[in-house]
Amino acid sequence: MLKALHLQKTYRQGPKALTVLKDVSLEVKRSEMLSIVGPSGAGKSTLLHILGGLDTPTHGKVFVDGACLTTMDERRQAAIRNKVFGFVFQFYHLLREFTALENVMLPACVSREPRCVSDVRKKAEALLDFLGLSQRLKHRPAELSGGEQQRVAVARALINDPEVLFCDEPTGNLDFESGRHIQELLMRLNKEKGMTVVLVTHSPELARGSHRILKIFDGRIVTE
Repeated sequence: MLKALHLQKTYRQGPKALTVLKDVSLEVKRSEMLSIVGPSGAGKSTLLHILGGLDTPTHGKVFVDGACLTTMDERRQAAIRNKVFGFVFQFYHLLREFTALENVMLPACVSREPRCVSDVRKKAEALLDFLGLSQRLKHRPAELSGGEQQRVAVARALINDPEVLFCDEPTGNLDFESGRHIQELLMRLNKEKGMTVVLVTHSPELARGSHRILKIFDGRIVTE
């Protein structure tokens, strides 16, 4: 499903250079749940963002179903990020002026595929109901708890039926109980729907629920 070859990422500030990924190669199988772990600053989120096409490597390539994501033009990359990939972040990134329902509908509404707004609304309502938020459709982010906001973010990530779900510290901002619900949800999506899940986490409990754990230290894979 996903393949990364010899990834390097270097950030430059004037004469100084900081390399956060150093010759990283990996493969992710279809319907696999992979956890990326390691200390803060090890390069976990950078790797996730490059795999998801949110960032570009300084060197190396990423392939999605055999197609080279790294060399695609921005239009094709954007289409893959919208349709093939779904993203869940630690800080939710919900639009505060929109309701929960509107936040979930947004990726489908900006898709290049022509879709009926009423159909998108029904699907968004069904996702929020599936996630236990049927009574929160018209609530804005400020009116929701952290766990509720993260479930809205998950619904938003699922609205276009992605093949791969990328999660960057999805439980990092949540209390234990809310984090447990998100963990159970990700495992359910992987097991019941066959969704490929790639996640960055500091949670040993969440990582143990994966098929495979990849550990990064100082920009390199140290165990797999």
